[in-house]
Amino acid sequence: MQQTQQTGQQPQAPQQTPPKTWLVESILVTLFCCLPFGIAGIVNASRVESRFYAGDVEAANRASANAKKWTLWALGVGLGVYVIYAILMALGVVGAAMFS
Repeated sequence: MQQTQQTGQQPQAPQQTPPKTWLVESILVTLFCCLPFGIAGIVNASRVESRFYAGDVEAANRASANAKKWTLWALGVGLGVYVIYAILMALGVVGAAMFS
């Protein structure tokens, strides 16, 4: 018969990793694309790891999804603004060349 030692420790669950934070991406789109949406992405990204390590995995996953959503919206809006700006500049150059 084998004796088992009881150390008072509970069996450990497999180690989970926290969800993607999107923090670096949020900071970059805030700097280069769209400030308001990027800030929303940073706020949500900063909540991911703290909620995960507090044991609230569901809230961490929600914060990660929200950070991704706001980061991608900021990227899309920023790129859209740059494209519209480039089109308007090109039209201005063409218009200036045609009427001068």
